[in-house]
Amino acid sequence: MGKLIVPANVGGPVLVCTEGLSFWGGVDARSGVIVDAHHPQQGEALGGRVVLMPTSRGSCTGSGVLLGLTFAGNAPAALIFRENEDILTLGAVIADRMFGNHVAVVRLDAAEFAAVGRAATVSITDGVLTAGETRIVLDPVSADALELSEADRAVLQGQSGAAPKLAMETICTMAAAQGATRLTDVTRVHIDGCIYASPAFLTFARRMADMGARVKVPTTMNAISVDHANWRSQGVAEDFGDPASKLADAYVEMGARPSFTCAPYLFADRPAKGEDIAWAESNAVIYANSILGARTVKLPDFLDLCIALTGRAPRSGVYLAENRAPQRIVEVACPAGADDAFWPMLGWLAGQAAPDCIPLIRGLEGATPSDDDLKALCAAFGTTSASPMLHVAGITPESDLPVAAGATTVRIGPDDFRRLWAMFNAAPAAVDLVALGSPHFSAEECRAFDAALAGRHPKPGVATIITLGRETLAAIGADGTAQRLTGAGVRLVPDLCWCSISEPVFPPEARVLMTNSGKYAHYAPGLCQREVRFGNLAMCADAACTGQAAIAPPAWIGTAG
Repeated sequence: MGKLIVPANVGGPVLVCTEGLSFWGGVDARSGVIVDAHHPQQGEALGGRVVLMPTSRGSCTGSGVLLGLTFAGNAPAALIFRENEDILTLGAVIADRMFGNHVAVVRLDAAEFAAVGRAATVSITDGVLTAGETRIVLDPVSADALELSEADRAVLQGQSGAAPKLAMETICTMAAAQGATRLTDVTRVHIDGCIYASPAFLTFARRMADMGARVKVPTTMNAISVDHANWRSQGVAEDFGDPASKLADAYVEMGARPSFTCAPYLFADRPAKGEDIAWAESNAVIYANSILGARTVKLPDFLDLCIALTGRAPRSGVYLAENRAPQRIVEVACPAGADDAFWPMLGWLAGQAAPDCIPLIRGLEGATPSDDDLKALCAAFGTTSASPMLHVAGITPESDLPVAAGATTVRIGPDDFRRLWAMFNAAPAAVDLVALGSPHFSAEECRAFDAALAGRHPKPGVATIITLGRETLAAIGADGTAQRLTGAGVRLVPDLCWCSISEPVFPPEARVLMTNSGKYAHYAPGLCQREVRFGNLAMCADAACTGQAAIAPPAWIGTAG
């Protein structure tokens, strides 16, 4: 029997997505057309269709994109998943509960999923799914069996106010959908819903703030969509800059710290191993679980605020020790001479090899990756995998966990790296933008790029931009790095990052960009409709100074594996 997670009486033609899809960066937030250049169903429109996919992947912001599509009239009629899925499910919950916009969400087992995928149309009426000759009675998800504390029940009864009540109701709905039996306390929250991807984000935040919402636990904020203090002087249009800054202000009004970074793990106060936290932003979630050993599921946008208002999260997924075990072994050999481009490429390939499960990467036990290498690994992994974490044998803190029974083994070899290099470098070699800081650059990365420039200046006509957090900007300002970079002509842009940047801060005249980020190399074609080149940090510095990307890959690409 399938599960009816979000009920609605809907129907429409079937669209089968053969791979998971990130709505943020992969779907146009207005039209509902798939724009992910690497997705098999690129160009298909989601509006009014019953969309089947194994699960979603990528950015936590997808929940807000779905909500915005419901306002625009271009949302799917229904979403049918084969695996657990939270991001789009939460968007559908909020659309239904707060705004009366209906998107049905269903989970089916593998056989039912395959049968429904063969149908031309599907209807869901009063809890019964009909697809051709297939008829499935859906079991509605209920939170009635959830074990709640007296304090939880008091919140549900409205004793803490209307906003916490709505937040707790949403948390309980998601807990039931995840199969959780109880909730857990969290020590801190990181909000991702402060990115202005559509008016829906501000509508939600403003409504919650007006209901009196105030965070209960320390809460940081992701990068936003404008440089909060400078967007007007940068020429950002009022009709975008004003709501984008008001969105950030709404979360600050609710008590969140205006940290405005997608890399909260760069703060001095980092979560400890075993600490239950609640982070949204996919790269941050993967880094927290994998590298720090903290515990957080990949929170959808809007659920992050709900948890911040209550300090409670569904105790499910990788909050549970038994769910953190590796389920797939990925064998890879560290090639001689591997440079910093190896780690984001490995992350992207590992995510492709383990799109819906936690991998254990073996073969790198002798490697000594930096914190920034691991940051790049986790960020790229999140673009191709729905998993909230990975393990690297001999490097990450929980890599000695026993491998799950029945785990399969896959190998990443030299041909995989060569294939990915070619895919990331299909654009012309002439570069007119070097885009660094996805995720936000650390102080060490800023210093490394300064060293790679070696006193050179970017070529006129080649914009060179680093996005970074406010604390990092202060740190490199204190040691002179910021002054050298800006003196050379490098722009340092705080508050926003490449996954939320827009024109004119993104140079309108740029046609080909170069980046050292596997995450941005994946998302940029869909987000900014530009062509992409990829390389290590030294290659990016050379491209900035010459306007030309290197034609040949690094020597290690030829010996990888």
